[in-house]
Amino acid sequence: QVQLVESGGGLVQAGGSLRLSCAASGNIFSINAMGWYRQAPGKQRELVAGITSAGGTNYADSVKGRFTISRDNAKNTVYLQMNSLSPEDTAVYYCISAAGSRTYWGQGTQVTVSS
Repeated sequence: QVQLVESGGGLVQAGGSLRLSCAASGNIFSINAMGWYRQAPGKQRELVAGITSAGGTNYADSVKGRFTISRDNAKNTVYLQMNSLSPEDTAVYYCISAAGSRTYWGQGTQVTVSS
């Protein structure tokens, strides 16, 4: 089992920045990759960014150049630095962990960008 706890969401004005954190605990040695998804009201959940245990990253086209995913292995924590935020980034952001054949989700953190 892997437990994920997100933090760092909130309300920010357009053009501002936020940093989300996701702390993993439990069977962390089984984790292959981690990432962030988001779900806006009335829309499907979508992948925002992912990072493998080797440090490889991928991003949704809509956030490339604005968001950066990183990880601190010593703290078992993954971060999502979000810059140049726009109202279209408003959503609940979920941390995800791929561990062996299982996928774990955090509880989600709300990000609201005002215009």
